[in-house]
Amino acid sequence: MEVILLERLEKLGQIGDVVTVKNGFARNFLLPRNKALRSNAANLKIFEANKAKIIADNDTKRADAQAASKGSDGTSVTLIRQAFSTGQLYGSVVVRDIVEALEADDKKVGKNQVVLDKPIKAIGLYDVKVSLHAEVSIMIKVNVARSPEEAELQAQGVNVMEQMFEKDSAGFIEDFDPNAEPGIQSDDAAPAAAPAAEASDEA
Repeated sequence: MEVILLERLEKLGQIGDVVTVKNGFARNFLLPRNKALRSNAANLKIFEANKAKIIADNDTKRADAQAASKGSDGTSVTLIRQAFSTGQLYGSVVVRDIVEALEADDKKVGKNQVVLDKPIKAIGLYDVKVSLHAEVSIMIKVNVARSPEEAELQAQGVNVMEQMFEKDSAGFIEDFDPNAEPGIQSDDAAPAAAPAAEASDEA
């Protein structure tokens, strides 16, 4: 479907560009959110008649986003979650969790502004993009840990996951003889046959 963009969209184009997109993307995202119009003669006339206002409105929204970004860029939020000993979470951290954590810190963002390619499924420190406007984005730190103490270590740059694996591997070190024959567990196993041999000599 061909549409007329009403705002700049990354990887698509600038305000006023006529671009071709998938029908579903246009119907489910661009059109209902007033980010584009269907491209036809009538809508082209409407766009041209309102172009100045559309550009002015976009400039205002961009300025508001830039102002908001100054107090939010580099923000860090901590999420305490239960996890297995391997560091894998019992559940996962999704966009809603990040939005709620930001709101608790008086940072207002919409779910559609948090760019999370896939849910977070392990403890660690993550960089997450927040798109405040088509032309303004910030990066926030999401600190996922099992306790406030663990979160503090991660914030200081400690790789908690790496430390856990080091402890696990240290607990499973085996002392073995590389020259031992298969099936022989220790040097103490051989003398077990001696009493039988002595009994035979006495007979």
